[in-house]
Amino acid sequence: MPLKTAEIEEPSLDLTPMIDIVFLLVIFFMVGTKFSDAERQFQIKLPTVSDALPLSELPDEIIVSVARTGELYLGEKPVTLEELQQELIAAHQRYSQQAVVVRGDAQGAYQNVMNVLAVCHRVGITNLSLANRLAGEEK
Repeated sequence: MPLKTAEIEEPSLDLTPMIDIVFLLVIFFMVGTKFSDAERQFQIKLPTVSDALPLSELPDEIIVSVARTGELYLGEKPVTLEELQQELIAAHQRYSQQAVVVRGDAQGAYQNVMNVLAVCHRVGITNLSLANRLAGEEK
């Protein structure tokens, strides 16, 4: 039985198909940019406004902090449960998907956090989360 002694040809990478695809993409984008001239076809002077707000800006989440003693803070401002409810009603009317983050003290009474959650439920806020931290994190 004769043994084959011819060297095995090393595989090579053929770049021709990749170059063809790149050229096709370049041609596609060059032809596609031709359609952008339709905007400049008419001489239209657009109206101006003095203070325009973006239409799609989402409001920041509302942070409610519950201290160990049961004191409530809406951001930095101390509030009562009734004031919190009024603020959340106003925020929910402005944006129905308003997010609320409740930050409760680990050593505080659980009832205080539940009071805040009940207010959120009465107002109709469904985008609600409880803040926490990992066990190994610094204070």
